[in-house]
Amino acid sequence: MALVTTTEMFKKAYEGGYAIGAFNINNMEIIQAITEAAAEEKSPVILQVSAGARKYAKPAYLMALARAAVEDTGIDFALHLDHGADFEICKACIDNGFTSVMIDRSAYPFEENVKETRRVVEYAHANGVVVEAELGSLAGIEDDVNVNAEDALFTNPDEVEAFVSKTGIDSLAIAIGTSHGAYKFKPGQKPQLRFDILEEVGRRLPGFPIVLHGASSVIPELVTEINECGGNMPDAIGIPESMLRQAAKMAVCKINIDSDIRLAMTAGIRRTFKAHPEYFDPRQYLSVARDEVRKMVKHKIETVLGSANTL
Repeated sequence: MALVTTTEMFKKAYEGGYAIGAFNINNMEIIQAITEAAAEEKSPVILQVSAGARKYAKPAYLMALARAAVEDTGIDFALHLDHGADFEICKACIDNGFTSVMIDRSAYPFEENVKETRRVVEYAHANGVVVEAELGSLAGIEDDVNVNAEDALFTNPDEVEAFVSKTGIDSLAIAIGTSHGAYKFKPGQKPQLRFDILEEVGRRLPGFPIVLHGASSVIPELVTEINECGGNMPDAIGIPESMLRQAAKMAVCKINIDSDIRLAMTAGIRRTFKAHPEYFDPRQYLSVARDEVRKMVKHKIETVLGSANTL
């Protein structure tokens, strides 16, 4: 068992009509929850690291925890850099032992995106690492990613064939209406994914792995529970899970999930402190938080991704 690339994962997912969950990790409890859920569900998963997570937990700790998860569960996992801003951070992660990296130059003009992405691909492939890139820009805020709604752009299907051909990437993140963060849509606004774009991209890139970012559903019950336990979160509307499941049955092979992990963890901790204000041992409340994340990941695997029992 080892840390592996996503190549075989995506091939099986595309053929099987399901998606692989890319769950963002920040600490030991989250990694344990995700990988224990994967073992219970017999599902592949991707452990995903943002720039913010690298700053918070430090690369050496994250690498050690990811390798410990492989040893503990006996399952292969991919370790992926999420939204690498430039060649330097992608190179650092490749040199550090990541098996997959994302170079995100989607905010730049097409040719500049191609140039920097190609540079990362050449270095990554020479080191046995796969690369994800992005066309189109998602609105929202997540760690170092901050795109105003006015600047968000749907992916242009007319560009995808040239982009994949010129860059040599292994998977492509597209913008079809998802959004980063917990506050995706304004009150009264109806979430809607552009399945017409996804279908056209799939037609132009048959068999090629497509990725959805900003795909947390922002489960309303978790927001309510957090507020009932002393939180002050505004109502949040995420992407309906039925839409995500439909995308997973099409060309989407990887679905990113971060905000729902944060909500599950926070709800568990707030509930524990409300019921037991005398607690001061981190193991008492973090074990509850870990279990809430584990249950949420199992739910995503079963309901959204469709990847249970595929190992």
